[in-house]
Amino acid sequence: MRPLVFKVLIPLLLILACGTGVPRAQEPPGSNHTEDLPTSLAPRQVEVQHVSDDGKIATRLERILASTGWFEETRVKVAEGVVTLDGQAMRKETKEWAGELARNTKDVVAVVNRLRVVDRSPWDFAPAVKNLESLAREMIRSLPMAGFGLLVVIFFFILARGVGRLTRFILGRRVPNPMLQEVGSRTTMILVFVTGLYVALHVVGLSRLAMTVLGGTGVVGLVVGFAFRDIMENFLAGVLISLRNPFRGGDLIEVAGHLGVVQRVTSRGTVLMDLDGNHVQIPNSTIYKSTILNYTANPSRRLSFEVGIGYENLIPGAQEIAMGVIREHASVLQTPEPLVLVDKLAAATVNLKILFWIDGTVFDGHKVKSALMRGVKRAFQDREISMPDDAREIIFPDGVPVRMLEKGAQEKPRSAEPLPTAQRPELSVTAAEGDLTSQAEEIRRQAQQARNPEEGPNLLK
Repeated sequence: MRPLVFKVLIPLLLILACGTGVPRAQEPPGSNHTEDLPTSLAPRQVEVQHVSDDGKIATRLERILASTGWFEETRVKVAEGVVTLDGQAMRKETKEWAGELARNTKDVVAVVNRLRVVDRSPWDFAPAVKNLESLAREMIRSLPMAGFGLLVVIFFFILARGVGRLTRFILGRRVPNPMLQEVGSRTTMILVFVTGLYVALHVVGLSRLAMTVLGGTGVVGLVVGFAFRDIMENFLAGVLISLRNPFRGGDLIEVAGHLGVVQRVTSRGTVLMDLDGNHVQIPNSTIYKSTILNYTANPSRRLSFEVGIGYENLIPGAQEIAMGVIREHASVLQTPEPLVLVDKLAAATVNLKILFWIDGTVFDGHKVKSALMRGVKRAFQDREISMPDDAREIIFPDGVPVRMLEKGAQEKPRSAEPLPTAQRPELSVTAAEGDLTSQAEEIRRQAQQARNPEEGPNLLK
């Protein structure tokens, strides 16, 4: 037995001695294998049977990483279920994602993630190019739905035009103002078209964009209102002018220092032709805020001029002469009747103010006034009624009589009591002056006959 034991034990001892006595290869100084260490703990169990081929695992992972477009120069090595990843990653998150992907792959026992995160230059447009390519592919895939959405937009555009024409036709029978018809037509067209745009975006699949369009309509309106405040103000003023109708086409008006005939009212301004033949365009906001003097609303116009006579002339006689000239003129209206009034006692003259009415739609006021002044001047000259200037000049054609008073004689004082009205013709009421009653009633009657320049409810009632 002993020889058999020695034959078995001695070889075993020699084998153990040889195994423990073999020296390890010394690692060169400075070597570092930290990159080769696995990034995760070794699995508790490693399957031995039915293990996938390492080459298939490497090929599968390389295809997945290449399809993402997040990596460059990717190399995947698999040996005995240990995956080694080499290459460049765009971001740190993509590097970690690649490691998790390899760990979750079947039959992988460990992962060595050697991917490097590359800091790209700001002038590298490769990501932008890739994004454009991706966007182009998305656009190509969405072309059929986009074409259908375009057809929807075209349909609603045609429908909006038809609805606008129908609205204009309906308003044309109820509202005679062309500007209001245009505003109503454009408003309905915009509403129908915006609805069609929303439907088209919703059909294409851009529901969020559709809601943004509808929600942004109010914001766009506010932005446009602030940016084009003057344009919107003139447009709204034009609408208000059309509603209130302070004047009509062909009326002679004076507004903002301009006198002219109304030609047209646009969405921006009012066009006048002044008396010199020039077109004047005034913004509607200025028209609406300014005082408008309409010479055509009431066809009857009252004009006046002054003439001075000498103090030695009889005032009632001069009034009758002037009244005769005014009444004989064909352009002067007899109702209301003309007046010749004493207006002022100047330094050297008594100024008579002559007032008369004409039909402003037929006659020109300046021409009529010129003809009447010429006629009154000729009539005063024919009747030897002096018309001195304002110089303080006194003429004694027959000399100045001098009477000497005897000593002790005293001149009788003149009575300070005024003479009766009948003995003073200059104080009596003349036919030229009328009955001295107020002209307010006549003005009220003229207002009833004239066209109301502001068509609308009277706020004073």
